[in-house]
Amino acid sequence: MVVQAVVRVIYGDTDAMGQAYYGNYLKWFEVGRAEWFRSSGMSYRQIEERGLWLPVVEAHCTYCKPAFYDDILNVGTWFSFSGPARLRFDYEIRRDGDLLTSGYTVHVCMKRDRRVVKPPGYLKILLDAAARPPVADPDR
Repeated sequence: MVVQAVVRVIYGDTDAMGQAYYGNYLKWFEVGRAEWFRSSGMSYRQIEERGLWLPVVEAHCTYCKPAFYDDILNVGTWFSFSGPARLRFDYEIRRDGDLLTSGYTVHVCMKRDRRVVKPPGYLKILLDAAARPPVADPDR
């Protein structure tokens, strides 16, 4: 399942060259991931209320073309398992269909005591229903 989120580049997201600052793409990945969870039936807040956190343990971003102030960006997000306790979200950020950025983040499930755990049953059911096969990544 691919979920689309829309973001608009604000002036504060740009650098001295008028392009979107590179670090903002990871923020937009997070927007896509949050919308992916909402579309799947459970928000991050609901997951945290159950005592589970999903910290990022790996992030990768490939920049193809820049985004600029006032651009409307579409963030496509999809999920796959990256191991028994590792969750991978892949992203594509596009403007008018043109690919600007692609990347992924890998997360682990962590309890309040910072202990890494496998996804609990309720989350595993949600993730299994939406999982796509892992994307081939030449950098891994």
